Amino acid sequence: MKKIELKRIYEMPSDSDGYRILVDRLWPRGVKKEEARLNEWNKDIAPSPELRKWFGHKSDRFEEFARHYRMELSNKAAELEKILAISQTQNVMLVYAAKDPKINHAKILLNTLLELHNHKK
Repeated sequence: MKKIELKRIYEMPSDSDGYRILVDRLWPRGVKKEEARLNEWNKDIAPSPELRKWFGHKSDRFEEFARHYRMELSNKAAELEKILAISQTQNVMLVYAAKDPKINHAKILLNTLLELHNHKK
């Protein structure tokens, strides 16, 4: 497996990013599609609108949000497998818009992908 990493969409894309996937349900404010240099926009892997709105990026809700999001991801096996398959041949950059690098859904998604990969070994 190559690297799977996280990057905010507001950071400059680089060639080392590899396959860039926007993992947000909503398009980020102020970003032009050409500038984002995305290979894919995967809305289906993002948290449900209800869960996203409930969470509201409130740190005191993050633990419960993470639990619910992991449950949602358990029903997205095909999407997770697709990302893992891409990571077999190239780096994958999970791109997100959230301001906080510690409490966001992309971090949970990354950890889920890494756990799946390690479980398959």
